[in-house]
Amino acid sequence: MIRTLLAATALCCSMPAAAKTITVEAGADAQERLQEALILAEPGDVVELGAGTFELTDGLSLDVDQVTVRGAGMDKSILSFAGQLGAGEGLLVTSDDVVLRDFAVEDSKGDGIKSKGADRIVYHAIRVEWTGGPKASNGAYGIYPVEASDILVQDSVVRGASDAGIYVGQSKNIIVRRNTAIENVAGIEIENSFDAEVTENLVTGNTGGILVFDLPNLPQMGGHNVLVARNAIIANNTDNFAPEGNIVASVPAGTGVMVMANRNVQVVENAMINNGTTNVMVVAYTQSFDDPNYDPTPRDVYVADNVYGRAGFAPDFEGGKQLAAAFGGALPAIVYDGLGKGLIVNDAVQVLNLGLTRVGQPPTEAKPSLHRQDGAGETVALSPIVLPASMEAALK
Repeated sequence: MIRTLLAATALCCSMPAAAKTITVEAGADAQERLQEALILAEPGDVVELGAGTFELTDGLSLDVDQVTVRGAGMDKSILSFAGQLGAGEGLLVTSDDVVLRDFAVEDSKGDGIKSKGADRIVYHAIRVEWTGGPKASNGAYGIYPVEASDILVQDSVVRGASDAGIYVGQSKNIIVRRNTAIENVAGIEIENSFDAEVTENLVTGNTGGILVFDLPNLPQMGGHNVLVARNAIIANNTDNFAPEGNIVASVPAGTGVMVMANRNVQVVENAMINNGTTNVMVVAYTQSFDDPNYDPTPRDVYVADNVYGRAGFAPDFEGGKQLAAAFGGALPAIVYDGLGKGLIVNDAVQVLNLGLTRVGQPPTEAKPSLHRQDGAGETVALSPIVLPASMEAALK
């Protein structure tokens, strides 16, 4: 009998505590109460944010696995960092299997929400905004998952980031869908990542709409297999307000989609309208680098079945206005620097090939020519991204 009781006691003590909901309301001492809730949360717990504005003076952090942070809605539960004293992110997540949903982050001094090494993370119905409009002093990234696997960013809104509204870097197995990115330097950026889908988003009023980049001298390089499909990429003509020295500071205002040094990228079934430089730009990375394993040229980029509106009426790069004048006052819907290999365009639009012959060559040395490549070739469809079932289940 005693042995049975001891065994039952040991079993009870070894079982995890039942999942619980920790509710935090706005009001006095919100900083301490909310950070304490994030520290004391255990796997399976929900940290519930009440409606109202949480006035915060420092960044928040979460490093417990399997925690959900849930608000009352992206316009109801607001984490305001307008009084933030440090320069870090609003919220930093470093744990796995986390769900962030239904709340807002405003006016953080650094990035809005950053997750690093956080696998199987969900951003759902999140709003990140710098309420003073586009400024170089705004935080760099709005929603910023990096160095992770299995990432879902959906139904969210980001405005005012001085680098990228939604940025996914050095990661794999990624879905970015049904989001709205407004008045950022880059609306959505996929960088040095493998296997990503960017679908059904609205990107408007940014400097560049959707960027697919691969950069040198990073732990993960060789970005590839990126689908950009069924997005509305409209009037991304905001002057570039990135701080000098940032990679995106070189993105021309008026760029719809920009593919740089990436491989096996498909740009299909998008609506691209009123982008002043061009609707699609395919180029090499032009800055100096010393990494022998890095290929700076774009390869196997497929553009097909898109809807094109007005474009190229205000090209924002060196020699762009002169080129536009030479081609009747506007650049074509697609601009390609001529480097790399495997650009296939199956749309009945003109392509401006700048005819560059070496990486880093200035556009002023271009030998441009126009091509119409309707029916120029086919490509193999990318495999659909499949996320773990647990991620979708966590949203129910």
